[in-house]
Amino acid sequence: MTVLELLVTMGIMSTLTAVFLPAVQASREAARRTQCVNQLKQIGLALHGYHEQWRSLPAAWQLERTGNSQFGWAVPLLPLLEQQASSRQVDRGRRLDDPTNSAARETSIALWLCPSDIIEPTFVLHEDEELTGSNGPLVTLPTASYVGVFGVSEPDDFIPAPPGEGAFEGVRPVRFEEMRRGLTHTLFVGERTMAKVPSTWLGVDVRGEDAVCRLVGNAATSPNCAVCDECEFDSRHSGGANFLFGDGRVKLVSQSIDSNEYRRLARRSGP
Repeated sequence: MTVLELLVTMGIMSTLTAVFLPAVQASREAARRTQCVNQLKQIGLALHGYHEQWRSLPAAWQLERTGNSQFGWAVPLLPLLEQQASSRQVDRGRRLDDPTNSAARETSIALWLCPSDIIEPTFVLHEDEELTGSNGPLVTLPTASYVGVFGVSEPDDFIPAPPGEGAFEGVRPVRFEEMRRGLTHTLFVGERTMAKVPSTWLGVDVRGEDAVCRLVGNAATSPNCAVCDECEFDSRHSGGANFLFGDGRVKLVSQSIDSNEYRRLARRSGP
């Protein structure tokens, strides 16, 4: 092969790569997005199954007896998601950093991870410096891409957090009957990237930085808002973030949604 033929061949290959690579990448993202949607649908089925059994959704978090740790709303759903082994690893009567919870702290559950995000399986929760005067490491936690909808207020503005306006209020479980606009018009669970703030399915130490924000999020402005508070929702999907609605459907909520409508969807009732 002559130099000219080699250059022509390389030129053709470069052109084909430029033409087909975006299509391949788009196809892969479409597959990842479909998987993310299906995972949220499974979580929705589990939430409905839990409500049928207990007549309420799980509480946003549950304190263990010392009051040091808060276990997240995802933990009681694990048996309904065919995660019995993971469920048995969690002792909600003991602190997160107790040796009995060591296996749970290292357990990464694929169902809770959106394949479109760039994720480390675990992250270290550090102390809230304003609260403790230090920023030292507290506990290693498994990562999750999905957090419950707290409402429109920031859940980490005060300690302890005030009751939220959404499907996951706090320590009090919320019932379907409280969704005054109907399940179809109420957000239950949404996405958050690890780049925004690492979140978890397991629970948090109450002294942690943005502690309850690792379990729930607020919908105040719009999805994928680059300058918004870390507790808001975002994804790596183009144009918005996937949300599970109360009726079990999953929809990409546009990042250009009217903020007033976004906040209405995040509330159980009210304006």
